[in-house]
Parts: sequence; C-alpha cells; structure tokens
Amino acid sequence: MPPTLTLKSGTAWADAWQRCLTAAPEAFRDDRVLNLWNTAWQADGRALPAVSPVDGTPVAGPPRLDRATARHAVRAALDQHRAWRHVPLPERRARVAATLDALAGHRDLLALLLVWEIGKPWRLARADVDRAVDGVRWYADGIDTMLEGRAPLDGPVSNIASWNYPMSVLVHALLVQALAGNAVVAKTPTDGGVACLTLATALAAREGIPVTLVSGSGGELSEALVRAPEIGCVSFVGGRDTGAAVATAVADLGKRHILEQEGLNTWGVCNFSDWDTLGATIPKLFDYGKQRCTAYPRFVVQRGLFDAFLAAYLPAVRTLRTGHPLAVEHPDDPYPALDFGPVINAAKAKELDDQVTEAIDRGAVPLHRGTPADARFLPGQDTSAYVQPVTLLHPPRSSPLHHAEPFGPVDTIVLVDTEAELLAAMNASNGALVATLSTDERATFDRLAPHIRAFKVGHGVPRSRGDRDELFGGFGASWRGAFVGGELLVRAVTRGPAGERLPGNFPDRRLTP
Repeated sequence: MPPTLTLKSGTAWADAWQRCLTAAPEAFRDDRVLNLWNTAWQADGRALPAVSPVDGTPVAGPPRLDRATARHAVRAALDQHRAWRHVPLPERRARVAATLDALAGHRDLLALLLVWEIGKPWRLARADVDRAVDGVRWYADGIDTMLEGRAPLDGPVSNIASWNYPMSVLVHALLVQALAGNAVVAKTPTDGGVACLTLATALAAREGIPVTLVSGSGGELSEALVRAPEIGCVSFVGGRDTGAAVATAVADLGKRHILEQEGLNTWGVCNFSDWDTLGATIPKLFDYGKQRCTAYPRFVVQRGLFDAFLAAYLPAVRTLRTGHPLAVEHPDDPYPALDFGPVINAAKAKELDDQVTEAIDRGAVPLHRGTPADARFLPGQDTSAYVQPVTLLHPPRSSPLHHAEPFGPVDTIVLVDTEAELLAAMNASNGALVATLSTDERATFDRLAPHIRAFKVGHGVPRSRGDRDELFGGFGASWRGAFVGGELLVRAVTRGPAGERLPGNFPDRRLTP
C-alpha cells in the first residue's frame, strides 16, 4: 500500500496568504488583491471567486475592472511614462536592481504562490522566479551598450501574457521594458497567478518602478490595453485565436507589437540510432505537464524506426512522477520531486480527456495511459484538474490533437516513410516556435532543418525559449511582430534611428537577425 500523504508543513494556502499580507500589506486586503494604477493600490474591480488547480482550495481571484476604469489606468500610465523616460539610466538601473534584490528575498513565497495558483511543482516554481531575477540582472549589467543611440517609446508598453510563466516571462519583460525607459502596464492572466504577480508588482512599485497592474477580461480591456493611443507597444503571449484579434488591432493602428502565439512544436526522428539519449530526454519534455510554449507534443517518426522508438519512449514515459506538488509523507519532508502536477483547471482537464476520447473513437491508437493510482495525492483531495500522461498514435485529421498544441501531457505520434512526408508532418501547424530533428548524420540535419518552419531547430536536443542573449521568435502563425531575446528585446521596446526595420515576422516581411 502506498503511504498516506499529508501537506508539507507551512505550505497551506492560508500560510502563503498570511505571508503576503505581511510582505506587502498595501497590495493585499483581507481576502482579496488590489489593482495598481495611478501610482496607488485601488480596491476596485469585481473580485471573482477562484480555486487552486492543485486540490480545489479557494484562492484569491482577479479583481476585474470595467472598460472605463481601465482607460483611466492607461492615461495615468502615460503620465508615469513621460516622467520615467527622463530618469537617468543609472537611477533606473539602481531601482531595477533593488527590485531584483527584493524579489530574490521573497523567492520562496513567490514560488509557493505559483504552486497554489498555477500548479507548478516546487522545483519548477523556484526556477521560474530565478530565471526572472537572473535574466533581468543580465540586462542590467549590459544595458548601456544596448541603449546606445536609442530612446524610450512614446507611450507605455502594454503586456498581456498567459498564466504559465508569470515570473520568467511577464515580470522579466516588465522590468527590462522599464530598464529601457518605459512605463509598463500588465494585465493579470484570467486563469491564475494574480497573487504572485501582485506581490512582485508591489515589490517593484516600492522601488519606484512605473508599473500598472490591472485585472479583467480580454474583451473588456482590449480597447484600453491594445487600441488606446497612449500605448506605445503591445506585448502579447497566448493562443492564436486571441492573438489574431490583437494582431488585427495593432496592424490597423500601426502600433509596435510583440505577439507570441502557440504552434505545434514537433520532434522528428529519421535515420537515427542513439536511443539511450532520446530515452533520457523524454521525461524532461513533460516538465510542467507540457504547459509550455516550447513543449514538444508531437513526434514524427520514420516508420522503419518505430519499434526502436517505442522501446526507448515507453519505459521513459512510465517513469513520470505526478501528483499534489505539496504532498509529503511527513510534514517536514522535502518537497516532492515531480515532473508535473495538475493542468491549469478542471475545465482544461476535461477538454483534454474529451479530445483524447474523441481521437480514439475516430481511429487513434492509444499507446500509453498513465493511471491515477500512479500519482501522489492527499486522502480525499479534489483531483479534477489532473490529467495523467497519454500517448496516441496517428490522431485523426479531424481531431484538434492532429494540428494544434494540446497544452497538456498528451503526446501524439505520426509515422512517415519519406523525407517529404517528414517535413509536411513537422510543419502541420503553419509555423512553430521550436522543433528538433534527431538524425545521426549532420548532413541530413543540415539539408532538412531549413525546411522546418520553426524559429529554433535543435539537432537531437530540445530547444527552449532561451535566456539572456539567446534570441526568440516564431515563424508562420506562431509569431507576429518584433523578435525578442538579448539585444532584440531592448530594440523592440525602444526607438532607434529613422527608418529602422526591426527583425521580426510582419505581414509584409520576415526579417531574421
């Protein structure tokens, strides 16, 4: 019999919330978070109920503003921007550095909030905080050179990001944008992360960073956060449907934009034999249940290698560790070492289960299914947001799993016979952020990789979003606007010489660095 598990001591949501009230009393009130605009924390907006995906525990929901209040917030952000852009760079850098020190000092609280709000295992939650802090420090150290001959934008940068990386994507972007001389506006993701972002924003605001943090539905706030004339740039991370609407708006207005959208990242296997290396890599690809923009949910495998592929893949996927991210045998035990916990909410879990069931009904072959008995849960806990890993062979073309990113622990495999079929299957989603091709011969990789429509293509190794000086973008429908990463992120949120053409993916051109 598996041991009876309990919650790790001091990690309950109530414990985390009390620590938030102590750490930033200006931003947290009783059982709700506040919005930050016009340099003050505001008890406005209608706070929606919310529950943790971890076990259904009630948590703080986003205080949703109406359209008119959001417009006032953006106008106030423009005033902040006009003042901040004239603050000397050494002072901006000092304030950002002080913010980073404060974030590092609250590292474990920020990570615990990520566990409760979006279900990240402890190891990955801490890594999210660390990547934000370390990444911005790199920019602070080299910002002088990056800003030579450049100036802040005419208005603040508006940030609309998904829920999966509140620190290493959203907070990281906010602080680099501010370092470059811009005021910043951020919308909290609807699905989770509001308390973590509120605490991080409170620490930044204390150091004088000109940040605005608001909550609300995308449809209600888009007029203010995307279309408002005060906005100098729109930075968006999310799905293609919402991204397409944002792209249409910024194109109509001629507004600077950075739009990172989903794509079906694929891993091709052709003329390959290093199965031990591939088998060791498979579990790592399931980090955070593949709820990452750079996850690999599709394998495209040469038919003659399918038996060897399965011999490496199936034992690896059976080692995955899932469950409650805070469940331990004894209250003082270390945090459990998990590959992933829940998906973002019960509705997403049901969507994935329904897609898998439908795909099998229409002809997909189930190759692997994890079971709840293999997971670590507390006695009687709500497990409605958990999805065990699933692998399907040949999802039907009518299934979303054939052409779209599932954003969950669902792998699909497609078999091919020729290189032309391999490339067609790897390009099924009209553009992706990353891809990988496992092949023994470098010449084969060099010949095929340029035809894979992904911004980064790895030779037998996974590619990631990247940190510091590593560039990032996407091809096809996975990206619109300026590319980022390294110096390109600073260039995307500043004005350069007249006639400058930024590297990026635009309707009339694709300019690579």
